[in-house]
Amino acid sequence: MIFDELIENMKDEIVCKTQELIQIKSVETLAKANMPFGEGVNEALEYTLKLCDSLGFKTKNIDGYAGHADLGDAEDMVGILVHLDVVPEGDHKKWTYPPYSATIKDDCIYGRGAIDDKGPTIAAIYAMKALKDSGVLLKKKIRIIFGTDEESGWECMKYYLKKEKPPKIAFTPDANFPVIYGEKGILTFKIRQKFDLISSSNINIKYIKGGELSNIVPNYCESLIYIKNDVNDIYNKCISIIKKNDYSIQLNLDNNNLYFKSHGISAHAMEPQKGKNAISQLLELFSNLDFQSKEIDEFIKFYNNKIGMQTNGENLGCKMSDEDSGELTLNVGVINLDENGFELKLNLRYPITKHDTEVIDKINNNLYNNMNIEIIKSMPPLYVPKDSKIIKTLVNVYKQITNDNSEAKTFGGGTYARAIDNAVAFGPLFPGQVNLAHKADECIKIDDLLKNSKIMALAIYNLNLLD
Repeated sequence: MIFDELIENMKDEIVCKTQELIQIKSVETLAKANMPFGEGVNEALEYTLKLCDSLGFKTKNIDGYAGHADLGDAEDMVGILVHLDVVPEGDHKKWTYPPYSATIKDDCIYGRGAIDDKGPTIAAIYAMKALKDSGVLLKKKIRIIFGTDEESGWECMKYYLKKEKPPKIAFTPDANFPVIYGEKGILTFKIRQKFDLISSSNINIKYIKGGELSNIVPNYCESLIYIKNDVNDIYNKCISIIKKNDYSIQLNLDNNNLYFKSHGISAHAMEPQKGKNAISQLLELFSNLDFQSKEIDEFIKFYNNKIGMQTNGENLGCKMSDEDSGELTLNVGVINLDENGFELKLNLRYPITKHDTEVIDKINNNLYNNMNIEIIKSMPPLYVPKDSKIIKTLVNVYKQITNDNSEAKTFGGGTYARAIDNAVAFGPLFPGQVNLAHKADECIKIDDLLKNSKIMALAIYNLNLLD
């Protein structure tokens, strides 16, 4: 269609604007006046709205929580929901190029947010620009909604929907093609316990801390233990275990203080089996030590017996699956332990035919004495019938442009499609592509960036024609 040619002609601009947006470090930080999620996130929102203004769209900033850009004045709306915040970049040493440099190498743009969700955001903006420049008649208003807290609490979307009318039909380019008809339920929760330690044992854990967010497989965890006697024996024992099990753990002995640095591989919590959990690795090592403390030894025993390196929740009693969405996944994203107690923050994705109460009950039945659960957030599964108008329309658009007959699928991610009725996730990843979201060396191919924009332009136009 004419949209394709218009988008190809804007290629350099699309690439440039994608780079500029990636170069803004929009990781959530402390709130400031009119900046509910911090300076970096606010800068990304203001940059994006200014870009949309320059392209001739009508924009609105909703008190720093979110924003939107409109094409047309009709009452009914087609919505595109995107987000401008990103997860932390993690260990810079694991990146080939600096995570906010937006380096182009081998026709790929590298940087945090390239695929999740800044590249797709720019692709959506220029898809709407192609519609505007084409002169096609639109039955509905087209609105891109820019969220700013997707990676954390979704407070942005909650606030936005209190202030603004939701679109009647929408998609979010924050998952996979050809289209996602089901998203697993998501539970974010804490397991914690207070300690009443008596420091008479030979080995005392001063702290364990690791991870940044529950929805990222942690690639780093550190600990300090104080050893009263037999320091060298315990140090050498740890070295031997590390070598035997090929752990990526560094040790540093300073008099009676033994420091541990555990290195893992980050991944998205919807696919924790593709990462390596630095917390689990360290606690597996600690299972070989006798801390001579009932509470500490019980915690380490609990962790290794009930969680360990598993990502399917089997030993925690919550393993389950269904035909549509597959197996439950479990990720321990954050640990904080000191002499006062421990707190784990976990992210769990359960099949679309199950319920959160079923999962919670099973976990509760497997906790040790005095441990308790605190639910932080529960998002029920999303299911949109395969024969619905939105699914059929988006699958057909995808086939028309790619000649790929892949069918609609489910996945373990949680997207803005859950925020409103009649919305689904659509792109940006193509079948067979590795998902680099939340990982080092996140990137997007320039050809894929343009293809996404072309697919979105036709999708917006066709959704606009639906009754």
